[in-house]
Amino acid sequence: MSRSAEAGRGARAFAELMTIPAPDATPAAATMLDFVFDQVWQRPGLSRRDRWFIALPCLAAADTEAPLREHVYAALGSGDVTIDEIREAVLHFAVYSGWPKASLFNMIVDEQWARIHAERGEPVPPPAPLLPLSTPSDPEARLQCGEQTFRDVNCLPYTPTRDDPYSGAGILNFVFGEMWLRPGLGMKQRRLVTVACVAFQDAPYPIMSHVYAALKSRDVSFDEIDEAALQFGAYYGWPKASRLMQVIEEQKQRVTQEWTCEGSST
Repeated sequence: MSRSAEAGRGARAFAELMTIPAPDATPAAATMLDFVFDQVWQRPGLSRRDRWFIALPCLAAADTEAPLREHVYAALGSGDVTIDEIREAVLHFAVYSGWPKASLFNMIVDEQWARIHAERGEPVPPPAPLLPLSTPSDPEARLQCGEQTFRDVNCLPYTPTRDDPYSGAGILNFVFGEMWLRPGLGMKQRRLVTVACVAFQDAPYPIMSHVYAALKSRDVSFDEIDEAALQFGAYYGWPKASRLMQVIEEQKQRVTQEWTCEGSST
């Protein structure tokens, strides 16, 4: 296939995904369009819907306002991601990547949601009510809930101590006592957002632990985690993606060995 035909295919794939025309591109940029939009986004190992939960955190972390606006607009306008899901993704991103970057992400979500409805000539619907929370209000029950969720999410037999603000009030009370249990976003999507966040922050233990848990829980399959790494590389760069892929291979071996041992012991 000629280079011009490939460039045209990439532009068409961009327009179909992003719901706006592809930008005029130099030959080098057209090659990038072809790779990212016609090749990576079209691959079968991870659904288009799930790929958004890798791409959006990467864009928010990279402080790329214009591409983030375009991608939020496309994710919502196409119906691939609901407004409740993307708002939950912003909260999840805030925990794993920081509130300052999440504040811009949140602002852009609200802005693009309003834009979509203005273009459709419709009023912006009211947000889903925050209350009542689905998690316990009693402090002791909430900590117990956080401890159990910590074990379940991380596939670990232990929990951190309650007796310091970071692990008690932060990790057990909010992160696992509330956020991971919120109903607006599925477990697989939360795991994808988390893997993207720990990967672009070069957080050695969290990369290992969250890749391990995503696989061990079977929330994300081996094929899906490979595709998540490719999607991550397309949006955040190959140097960080190469580290993620290394960890993925290590954790595949670990999980496979554990499953083998667990099967032989039953």
